[in-house]
Amino acid sequence: MGKESKSGGCLGWLLAIVILALVVGAIVYAVKQKIDHANDNKPSPVPGPPGAIDKKYADALKIAMQFFDIQKSGKLVNNKISWRGDSGLKDGSEANLDLSKGMYDAGDHMKFGFPMAFTATVLSWAILEYGDQMAAVNQLEPAQQSLKWITDFLINAHPKDNVLYIQVGDPDLDHKCWERPENMKEKRPLTQVNITVPGTEVAAETAAAMASASLVFKTSDSTYSSTLLKHAKQLFNFADKYPASYSENIPEVATYYNSTGYGDELLWAASWLYHATGDRSYLDYATGENGKQFASWGSPTWFSWDNKNAGTQVLLSRLSLFGAKGVSGNSGLGNYRSSAEGVMCGLLPKSPSATSSRTDGGLVWISDWNALQHPVASAFLAALYSDYMLTSQTAKITCGDHSFKPSDLRKFAKSQADYVLGKNPLKMSFLVGYGDKYPQYVHHRGASIPADATTGCTDGFKWLDSTQPNPNVAVGGLVGGPFLNETYIDSRNNSMQAEPTTYNSALIVGLLSSLVTTSSAVKSFT
Repeated sequence: MGKESKSGGCLGWLLAIVILALVVGAIVYAVKQKIDHANDNKPSPVPGPPGAIDKKYADALKIAMQFFDIQKSGKLVNNKISWRGDSGLKDGSEANLDLSKGMYDAGDHMKFGFPMAFTATVLSWAILEYGDQMAAVNQLEPAQQSLKWITDFLINAHPKDNVLYIQVGDPDLDHKCWERPENMKEKRPLTQVNITVPGTEVAAETAAAMASASLVFKTSDSTYSSTLLKHAKQLFNFADKYPASYSENIPEVATYYNSTGYGDELLWAASWLYHATGDRSYLDYATGENGKQFASWGSPTWFSWDNKNAGTQVLLSRLSLFGAKGVSGNSGLGNYRSSAEGVMCGLLPKSPSATSSRTDGGLVWISDWNALQHPVASAFLAALYSDYMLTSQTAKITCGDHSFKPSDLRKFAKSQADYVLGKNPLKMSFLVGYGDKYPQYVHHRGASIPADATTGCTDGFKWLDSTQPNPNVAVGGLVGGPFLNETYIDSRNNSMQAEPTTYNSALIVGLLSSLVTTSSAVKSFT
């Protein structure tokens, strides 16, 4: 009996200890959950001035910025590209205009006003948001100079209130030639929109470009800034008063830059004009009936040269996040912000509403043609929204039953940038000139032909078909990118994957500028 009693006592004590341990563990777990929940609702610290530089993104930004110099038309000033020279000097002469500046669209020698204006708007946005971070790596001045090269062209392309020249060159003729831009001798006809043949998308996008650029130059060159703003207002009025699709009125432009609608450009332009002027009528335009009709609230879209809705949603979100004066109670702004968060939820890989359209390596993938435009544009918006959240002390966004912090958005943005820079199954950088392995057969006329070669329109095709790598490196060009199966065919004849575009450069410059370092977002552009 004594032994059994002793054994039973030990078992009792052991059982008591186990129960006590479970109780203590449950209490610790509950306390930890409560602390974690509290931390989820606690905003992350607001960044200060630009901090430590991330060398990888800084180096990539310096490379990406150079492609703008490669694409310049006109009489070059302080030319840094050894194989480029003056070109397009007579562009615009048939209308007694100087349209020699601006930038060539891609690997050809066309000046398409619609995507060129988008390039200027995005580059302006990047400078306004991340100019301090660009300056930290000596890239602010090059960005401003490249922007002005485009806006100088846009000003000259708008000689009258309701006339805008939207294209220089004949794409069919241009694409039948393979030559250096410096050697062009073909006719360069002009295309315009006007009251008789209106084109709302291109007029509104150009208004957005000029309004945003007016903010960039407001301090450094107030006269130039005022000129840009005057043109922006005139073009917006033209676009709004004569609503019509440019690609329906001028069918030949649809082959290259077909617009799927003009409402998004009107909202985009009105939003930029509100930021540039503070005139409440522009905000009311974007958030009232036009917003209901064109903004696609609650239906996330992809930001691109064709569709600006996601960009407008993020741009207008800064007003509610930063508590801008005079906008409280504007229900339309709330719709823009909730729609912007819907866009973010679609990007975050662990979100219940995350897009399934990704490569196995994690790249958002939407299109065979120029596949990198959408992930880079999306990552740029994610970086912006992350910084808005940090600066406004917004702890999280909610996606279904999940919540995400600003750091989650920044992590996504970095994942897309890193993929572009070589963290992919091919272990290849899609940014020409960055890293040890990048495309060698870029679809680009100037890069493919030796600088000392003399070619006419058609005999230059031997350089297109050459089996040798390009003699000139199109430094900073962001090529189209991989297929969904993460293959890439490095061939000059593969324009689907191997052709860089100027608007891609604006997007990658914006993304890399956001990642160079961290700093608080500017609460107002003025």
